[in-house]
Amino acid sequence: MLQRVRSFLAWSKTHEGRKIIRFTAVSAISTVVSFTSISILYGFKIIPGVMWATLAGNLIASLPAYHLNRLWTWGKRGRSHFRGEILPFWSMTALGIGVSQIGAYWARHVVHTHHWAHIANTALVSFTNLFCFGLFWVLKMMVFNRIFKVHELEEIDEHLTAEETATS
Repeated sequence: MLQRVRSFLAWSKTHEGRKIIRFTAVSAISTVVSFTSISILYGFKIIPGVMWATLAGNLIASLPAYHLNRLWTWGKRGRSHFRGEILPFWSMTALGIGVSQIGAYWARHVVHTHHWAHIANTALVSFTNLFCFGLFWVLKMMVFNRIFKVHELEEIDEHLTAEETATS
């Protein structure tokens, strides 16, 4: 067990490890934003429809997700590149929102079929969205990792790994 912890700590200090940990942290932040937005929008009947509340909550969460991933996870600065960053990000975001809309469609059916309290319906809608994005998360990580690669840092990691191997 202690060896696994040491291995994880060593991995978390690599460029790849830091990038994945940061991506996970950004995903957690955007999940909280999405979950909270949907719960407030649907729960307080600001947007009474399940589908629209889910769409709005996920669009709200996508804004900090883009900026945090771009700046913190992949270390990009300056102007965003439409074809290399914006288009792929928003395409994947639209796909993820599409998956969440399928879940929202199911949740809407359950809400209309059962006559539960609105708070139970709100929990169902919010947790269904959470589940759908959980399924989609790994795919996004793999795709974004390829889009926002920073080659200079990879070369540094390779060099450090070679040095570590030589000293062992």
